[in-house]
Amino acid sequence: MSRIRSSQAPLTVGVDAGATWVRLDATRAGRAVARLRVPSSRAPDLLRFLAAVWRRRGWTRRDVMALVVASRGIWTARECRARARRLAALARHVRVLSDAQAALLGALGDRPGLLVLSGTGSIVVGRDARGRWARAGGFGQLLGDEGSAFWLGREWLRATTRGGDFAPARAFVRAPDPVARIASLAPAVLSRARRGDRRARAIVREGADHLAASARDVARRLGLPAPVDVSWAGSVLADPWFRSGVRRAFLRRGLRVRWQVPAVEPVVAAARLATRLGDPQDGPA
Repeated sequence: MSRIRSSQAPLTVGVDAGATWVRLDATRAGRAVARLRVPSSRAPDLLRFLAAVWRRRGWTRRDVMALVVASRGIWTARECRARARRLAALARHVRVLSDAQAALLGALGDRPGLLVLSGTGSIVVGRDARGRWARAGGFGQLLGDEGSAFWLGREWLRATTRGGDFAPARAFVRAPDPVARIASLAPAVLSRARRGDRRARAIVREGADHLAASARDVARRLGLPAPVDVSWAGSVLADPWFRSGVRRAFLRRGLRVRWQVPAVEPVVAAARLATRLGDPQDGPA
């Protein structure tokens, strides 16, 4: 592809760098010019991956007015600024935020509320009417991720490993990517629970309770008035049966909420933030 001419409208790019996929949406003058989705395993170094995309498409920093990256594994303003500085060679304006924050903005827009995310990992994030953020969970498999695909898979391995028969569990632990391998058990655990397996049902109910407890904690810390708008993200919560269980767990915890279907994907939210960031009339988003 030939290099973009300076007379063309500048590009704005949104990226969702999650645990499983890296997604990219690029627009010019409101029109989509590039959409990519690759496994995160193919982009272990996000800067190198994006720099390669820029080279293939003939983009330079001068061509890209704004880049917004929704990244896993970060939360604090300091972490976001440090990652933005690392990506500064790619665009004139760069903003980095948590992938969970982007998921909430995609799901609820600018409205206050909660986002319950359960994929490979899990987290609950919330935002109030003044734009303050709070979170519960999201600390990784060593410190938490309760109710996530990894957690469901690990609890199933614990429940089914008895005595000296630990060869199946050991195979998962010694796999090249043990977290992903263990998380891959989650659909089977949910399926067994739907069919009435008592061990699976107990695990799934506990996972839903963990997510509800985290949601209540965030709602209380932000002082969100009931009923609270709540949406969801992640492969586990994409399962309607599990989502129904989480709704029941919310009721058990005394949470009055309005469930909202996610409006757009996190990468779209990132792309919209990039458009606002690149608009001199709007200023930084």
